[in-house]
Amino acid sequence: MANYTDENGRVVVERRSGAGTVIGVLVALAVVVVVVLFATGFWSANVTKEGSLPSIKVEAQGGELPKVDVDSKKIVVGTTQQTVDVPTVETKKTKIDVPTVGVKN
Repeated sequence: MANYTDENGRVVVERRSGAGTVIGVLVALAVVVVVVLFATGFWSANVTKEGSLPSIKVEAQGGELPKVDVDSKKIVVGTTQQTVDVPTVETKKTKIDVPTVGVKN
């Protein structure tokens, strides 16, 4: 069941059918009956001929790649001399206070 309120403020109760539950119960009951019939010996199954899987033969031939005539450009790699501005980095020693960490007893 599903409850909801409509635009007038009334609570509407919607009932849904239990067809799925009924079908499930009937299938379960049928399975139980079949199991009981086999277990009591009322039904029996004798295998008179062995079964086998079908035999399958697969044959394949190798394929070929297509022949393609490709004309492409040549890539030329080299170096040339250029003048560029390069920054210089300078270091000097200066004394500063650095924090220290220690442990006292």
